[in-house]
Amino acid sequence: MRILITGVCGFVGSTLARALVQAGTGHRLYGLDNFIRPGSESNRAELKRLGVTLHHADLRQASDLETLPPVEFVIDAAANPSVLAGVDGKSSSRQLVEHNLGGTVNLLEYCKLHRAGFILLSTSRVYSIPPLAGLKVVVRDDAFHLSDTEDHPHGVGPAGVRETFSTAAPVSLYGATKLASETLALEYGETFGFPVYLNRCGVLAGAGQFGRADQGIFAYWINSWLRQRPLKYIGFDGRGHQVRDCLHPRDLAPLLEKQFTAGPLPVEERLVNCAGGARSARSLRQLSAWCEARFGPRPVASDPTPRAFDLPWVVLDAAKADRVWGWSPQTPTDEILEEIARHAEQNPGWLDLSAPL
Repeated sequence: MRILITGVCGFVGSTLARALVQAGTGHRLYGLDNFIRPGSESNRAELKRLGVTLHHADLRQASDLETLPPVEFVIDAAANPSVLAGVDGKSSSRQLVEHNLGGTVNLLEYCKLHRAGFILLSTSRVYSIPPLAGLKVVVRDDAFHLSDTEDHPHGVGPAGVRETFSTAAPVSLYGATKLASETLALEYGETFGFPVYLNRCGVLAGAGQFGRADQGIFAYWINSWLRQRPLKYIGFDGRGHQVRDCLHPRDLAPLLEKQFTAGPLPVEERLVNCAGGARSARSLRQLSAWCEARFGPRPVASDPTPRAFDLPWVVLDAAKADRVWGWSPQTPTDEILEEIARHAEQNPGWLDLSAPL
């Protein structure tokens, strides 16, 4: 099968390309990237060695897609993945919309032309901010947990946030572009007759992730701890109790393989959460304890001042993905963290390359 991966030289795109090649299923892989992310150039040589045909193109430019060969499936792993994008002064709101939504439209037009299937790697950030920010939590084992004695909004429980949780605004500009992309993808697929699948991912992490606090918090924290760069618990109680789940993107490869060959599915079953879930979840405080055991102690500053769009507890429930696809995450969090740590030790300049100050 011929498969096009967008954002192929980013962390997620390159990891998926490697996983698909290593699975030995014989896919012909094509990759597209605009190389604007610091660090993305570092993946180019290896992907070419693996036989991936690379195209330097910008999804925002429809004409850049005109010379791409036809494929059977597109995996859209290209996005500005920061919840602060468009509001942090480092990129404009228009750029965010043009990239994350306009780029999706151009890809959907490509899929329409070639009758290619479309898989969107979406995000937990499509879920509504106010009810998530208002979740009743308690501190146990140095981490926030949902309170056992309070009622919680529809679509959330101890196992995490389900697909039925509210997606009402506000969800951030970033979340809105991904939510709009989901809706457009389903409409294009229904209207023009090609398969569409939406995989809402939790926090993705692993070796080679570009270490930025707003995009790759696990890689950023481990690399910064090792390099003695300043670290700070920001917001909430200023003690690092906020929690995120953790998923290695290579664990998505078996799910993608099933989606490549799936028969017709009801629309409601084409959208699933893909995440490490409650078993994978770690607080910053727990991550610090892991780093201290691995590298030795160091101080972490505290600043309880709230930060825009931050949330106390975001864990996705992937039970629907198990029911529909028989999919569940395979890589334990400690294994992911150790993989990041080894990469950090082997690449002392990684933060300077991927997240320059």
